Amino acid sequence: MRHLSVDIETYSDRDLSKCGVYKYAESPSFEILLFSYSADGGPVHVVDLAGGETLPREVKDALTDESVTKWAYNAQFERVCLSRFLGQWLMPESWRCTMVWAAYLGLPLSLEGAGAVLGLEKQKLKQGKDLIKYFSVPCKPTKANGGRTRNLPSDEPDKWEHFKAYNARDVETETAIQARLRNYLVPEDEWQNYILDQHINDRGIQLDLDLVAQAIRFDERSRAELTNHMKEITTMDNPNSVVQMKAWLAEHGIETDTLGKAAVKELLKSAPDDLRQVLELRQSLAKSSVKKYTAMDAVVCKDGRARGLLQFYGANRTGRWAGRLIQVQNLPQNHLPDLAQARSLVKSGDFDTLEALYDSVPSVLSELIRTAFVPKSGFQFIVADFSAIEARVIAWLAGEAWRNEVFATHGKIYEASASQMFQVPIEEITKGSPLRQKGKIAELALGYGGSAGALKAMGALGMGLAEEELQPLVNAWRTANPKIVRLWWDVDKAAMAAVSERTTTQTHGICFECKSGMLFIVLPSGRRLAYVKPKIRQNRFGGESVTYEGVGISKKWERIESYGPKFVENIVQAISRDILCHAMRRLDAAGFSIVMSVHDEVVIEEPPELLPDDVCRYMAVTPPWAEGLLLRAEGFVCPFYKKD
Repeated sequence: MRHLSVDIETYSDRDLSKCGVYKYAESPSFEILLFSYSADGGPVHVVDLAGGETLPREVKDALTDESVTKWAYNAQFERVCLSRFLGQWLMPESWRCTMVWAAYLGLPLSLEGAGAVLGLEKQKLKQGKDLIKYFSVPCKPTKANGGRTRNLPSDEPDKWEHFKAYNARDVETETAIQARLRNYLVPEDEWQNYILDQHINDRGIQLDLDLVAQAIRFDERSRAELTNHMKEITTMDNPNSVVQMKAWLAEHGIETDTLGKAAVKELLKSAPDDLRQVLELRQSLAKSSVKKYTAMDAVVCKDGRARGLLQFYGANRTGRWAGRLIQVQNLPQNHLPDLAQARSLVKSGDFDTLEALYDSVPSVLSELIRTAFVPKSGFQFIVADFSAIEARVIAWLAGEAWRNEVFATHGKIYEASASQMFQVPIEEITKGSPLRQKGKIAELALGYGGSAGALKAMGALGMGLAEEELQPLVNAWRTANPKIVRLWWDVDKAAMAAVSERTTTQTHGICFECKSGMLFIVLPSGRRLAYVKPKIRQNRFGGESVTYEGVGISKKWERIESYGPKFVENIVQAISRDILCHAMRRLDAAGFSIVMSVHDEVVIEEPPELLPDDVCRYMAVTPPWAEGLLLRAEGFVCPFYKKD
């Protein structure tokens, strides 16, 4: 046997969507109910483990044989669950994930979605959700079911047969996807990145459970006090109700369609003092980031570590990681100067002192979320990230010489950008200078074709810039960066030509291939970005642009418009991701213990004698495929995770 495709159905009393597979499989009640498999593309067999059947010896041996490649859709689930079942940890080196393969080719992450887009003859059976709900999760005891808390195969034999068919169909669908994608293999180098990702997820990261428990308690008390205060001021029955709050505001002269974060922030600018107080209380009550503490409590394993927080290739237009469970990719930033003191007050349970010293308990709890991640006893965190990685990559791609010179010398891109835009000597642009502020906001907002709207979205007006300054700022940035502007439209032209002529084009070292119903953008690393079913269509502005099918803003599969600057954004972020993978692989090979990656940052758990410079040296090595790209990494040591 060379290849084994598998799918399992399981039972546990834990909520998989909240706790993740590692904690799910730790439950004493966990068991594997059904095991379907296909060996070397042969027929699918279903092993009814719940019914007393056992795995064939050759299948059981194959699971632990590193020379046999195991395939599954979302293989992490099967691998972790089967490790528990076998009582032996299955290493990821011999596992491959069809979901990753689908994501690599721009397809949906779900088995059902991927099968539908590919138009497979054998689709995932839709009744599966009901069957999983019936057999795989606890049920409520009722008179009708005799007070039982779990449904067994004997309770509904017909349903059980359908469940077995559903289990088998998943393997059939998964192998059909493999067959359909066989001409577009995932590069072996990318599988090595996946294996490293699995090791990081298996390793997990320690949580300060005392801090988490106290933060949850503080949040409950704070919310109760805020709610009571709101009731006293407004006389509303439920101040948390959006409908009631909108009606109350309308009665007091403020009409609003939404109470979203941005809308409330805007309303606060002009609200009278009495309504301002209500809106500020609403802000505090609506702060959702503190829910991450509850997520931490739900996901933490027996040894105090959280696992499964990273989704490899979660962003399938760039290949970047996505967050899962605790969502580490969008943690609130910390700005408290006395972070350690605030953390100590929460951990010790001193609510009254915290409330007396700080304006908002929810805001403090939000800033402390990062600090709940801690190294294990006797170790430290080294947090290191790339300096201005996207700015460096786009300058390298475009050949914008003055920017590359900045990165080769002092690295002060905000000051240098302002100097270039306004023709002012860089020495005159200090850290508090208004020109530096303009340089910074321009750098953050305008690199991918953004205009005045992008500056507004980045908070330019809140930073003190006037409306009439925005378009001149856009013009100045584009004038200062003509080669980047040229890159946008060269990429646009190359992508349009590749799709309209069904051919291969090239610009700035990037290759565009259109074949077999896909647009591929080949990166310098050799990795491909995939865009499904590309077409030239009229865009919302009346012109023509490349469109393709993908998961849009609505989280649904739909046709999406794109154009040069947007493709450049995908390309730059994808190259930045490849650089991060190169650095992580080097760090891992050198023996560094990576416990998390967040955007362009790595978190390493190591003994105290290790220095940040040791990590940064590995990260700053340019990959062989990016000759001339100037990299720099910065790092620091900390006793808990934070932003420096």
